[in-house]
Amino acid sequence: MPRRRRRRGDLVVAAALAALATVALAAVGVDGGDGGAEFDYRKLSGIIIPGFASTQLRAWSVLDCPYSPFDFNPLDSVWLDTAKLFSAVNCWLKCMLLEPYNQTDHPECKSRPDSGLSAITELDPGYITGPLSSVWKEWVKWCVEFGIEANAIIAVPYDWRLPPSMLEERDLYFHKLKLTFEIALKLRGGPSLVFAHSMGNNVFRYFLEWLKLEIAPKHYIKWLDEHIHAYFAVGAPLLGSTEAVRAALSGTTFGLPVSEGTARLMFNAFGSSLWLMPFSKYCKADNIYWKHFFEGKGGCPHRQQCDEAEYISDYSGWPTDLVNIEVPSVRDMGPYPSITDITEDITSSMECGKPTLLSFSAREVSDGTLFKTIEDYDPQSKALVYQLEKYYQGDPVLNPLTPWERPPIKNVFCIYGIDSKTEVGYYFAPSGKPYPDNWIITDIIYEFEGSLISRSGNSVSGKPNNSSGDGTVSYNSLSWCKNWLGPKVNITRAPQAEHDGSDLQTIMNVDRHAGQDVRPNMTRAPHVKYITYYEDAESLPGWRTAVWELDKVFTANHRNIVRTPVLMRELWLEMWHDMHPDSKSKFVTKAFRGPLRNEDCRWDYGKARCGFPEHCEYRYIFGDVHLGMSCRLKNTSTNLLQQYL
Repeated sequence: MPRRRRRRGDLVVAAALAALATVALAAVGVDGGDGGAEFDYRKLSGIIIPGFASTQLRAWSVLDCPYSPFDFNPLDSVWLDTAKLFSAVNCWLKCMLLEPYNQTDHPECKSRPDSGLSAITELDPGYITGPLSSVWKEWVKWCVEFGIEANAIIAVPYDWRLPPSMLEERDLYFHKLKLTFEIALKLRGGPSLVFAHSMGNNVFRYFLEWLKLEIAPKHYIKWLDEHIHAYFAVGAPLLGSTEAVRAALSGTTFGLPVSEGTARLMFNAFGSSLWLMPFSKYCKADNIYWKHFFEGKGGCPHRQQCDEAEYISDYSGWPTDLVNIEVPSVRDMGPYPSITDITEDITSSMECGKPTLLSFSAREVSDGTLFKTIEDYDPQSKALVYQLEKYYQGDPVLNPLTPWERPPIKNVFCIYGIDSKTEVGYYFAPSGKPYPDNWIITDIIYEFEGSLISRSGNSVSGKPNNSSGDGTVSYNSLSWCKNWLGPKVNITRAPQAEHDGSDLQTIMNVDRHAGQDVRPNMTRAPHVKYITYYEDAESLPGWRTAVWELDKVFTANHRNIVRTPVLMRELWLEMWHDMHPDSKSKFVTKAFRGPLRNEDCRWDYGKARCGFPEHCEYRYIFGDVHLGMSCRLKNTSTNLLQQYL
C-alpha cells in the first residue's frame, strides 16, 4: 500500500524535477554556458553540522564486560546502544567518559565519531529505538524525494564530547571541514549550503574564526563567497542554554535509562559541556585576530570586557538570575575537604542555622564565579573551573562564551521555535549525599508566552522575554540573531499549514533599534500556528538576512525541529526561489502555500472534498484506509513550483 502510493507521488515529483532541470539548463545554457544565471541547483551541496549528542560514537577498543552477555569490540556502537547501556552500564561508561582535565579516553576503552550520513540519521537504529533516536533521517528523506543527488548531501560528524580546541588538536576536525567545503566545490562546481543545528552552530562559528587565522586575511571573504552560498542556523543557542547549568549541577538524562547522578558524571566529564553554558550579551572578549599578529600565538587568555550595561541592568540580559543556590552559613573545613566532611558539614549547618542563598547571573556563570564559589561544597567544581580557563578563556582562537556578530556570509537564515515552556532559572540546595548527587533542584523558573512562572507556584521577579523559547533554549538566546538584521526590517506572519493567503499579515520597513527586540503588531487567530519572517536584504548590499520564528513546532521540541515538515518545506522553497533565474523578489513569496507532496493533500470534511482542489484530487488506491490517504497531487500540476517565484 505505501509502495503504490509513493509511485504516484514520484510521478509528480519527477515532473517537478523535470521542470526544475529545464529551468536549470536554460540558466546555464544548453552548451553549458553561463546564460546570465548565478546558480544551477545541481551545483549546490548541503553540509550538515549536527548538534550535541547527535552523532554516533563507535568503540575503537576491545573491552570485556563481566557478568554481561555483551562486550565491546572495534566499531561497535557506543552512542547509542541501549541494549549495552541496559546490560553493561559500567562498561558503557568506560567507553563514553573522558578524563575531565585533559579530555583523554578511559585507559580500557576509547570511542570515536562515526562518519557519513548514517552517523547522524538515527543514533540507535532499530524497529523500536530507531524512531525515538531519529535526528536527520526525515531531512535526508526530503532531499531524496526532491531529487538531490547522493553526493550533494554531506554530513560532517564530530566528537561532541570535546571542547573546540581539542576537536582540532586530536581529530584535525576544522582542517577536515575546510577540505570538505573545497572538495564539494570541486565535485559539484558550486558553493555549499550549511545546515547547522543546536551546538552545531557553535562548531560552525568556531570554524569561521579558525579559518580567519588559517588563510590570508585578503582571501578570507573571497573563500567564504566561493564555498558557502547560505547558512541556515537552526535552533542556535547563541547566548547559551540554562539547561547546561542544570546538567552540570544535578544531571539531565536526555531520556536515557540512567540516573541523574550518572548523567551528571558524564556531562561534567565532557569538555564540550561548558560550550553550552549561558553568558551575558554585554560582555565581549579581546579581538584574538589582532592578538595573533601583535602578541603571537601564545595561550594568553581572552580578557573579558563588559559594557556598562552589564552592571546597571539586571540579570545580564536574561529574564532572571540563572542560579540560586543554598550554601551552609558556617564553614570550617580544610582547603581539600573529603566528600564525607562536606556532607557532614552541610547536614550540621542545615540543622544549626539557616543556609545562605546565593544568586548568580549569566556573566557569573560563564566567567567561573559560580563554580569557584561552590568549590568547597562540590568536588567537581575545580575540574569545571580548570576546563573553563583552559579550553574557553584560554582558547587560542576564540572565547566561545561571548556574543556572536553576524557571520560574513552572503545569505544567513536563523530559524527557531518559540512559545514553549522553557527553563530559565533554578534553585539548588544540598542533598546531604556525596557527589554526583550532592545537589537537588528545589524550584525551577520557566518562561512561557511572555511571562515567568515557577514550578512551586511562588512569585518570580525578573524581566520576561516577549516570547518563550523552544523548550530547551530560552527566547533571548535563540533570538539574538535578530541583532544581525539591519535598521529596516520587513515582517510577515503566515500560517504554518498550507494556506491561500487570507490570513497573511505584512508590515514593511519596520524600524529596528540596536539592542532592542523587534516585535510586530500583528494578530493571531486561535488554534493557528504561525511562522513570523523577519527579512532584510537592503542594509548590506548583496547580503540577505532572515529570521524565522515558528510557533510551537512539532510538539515544540528543540531537537525535533529538524524533522518538522513545515521547516523542510520552507527551506526547499527558499532554495528553489534562490536558484531560479526568473525569481523577481529577494525572498520567496509568502502569499500562498500549497501542497508539494502527496502527503500534503488532505480531505476537507467541511466541503466534502480534497483541500486545494486546484492541486489535489480524490484518487482511491486499494489499501487506502481513510479519505485523506486518497487525496493525491494531480499529475497535470506543471506549475507546482512556478507560483513561488
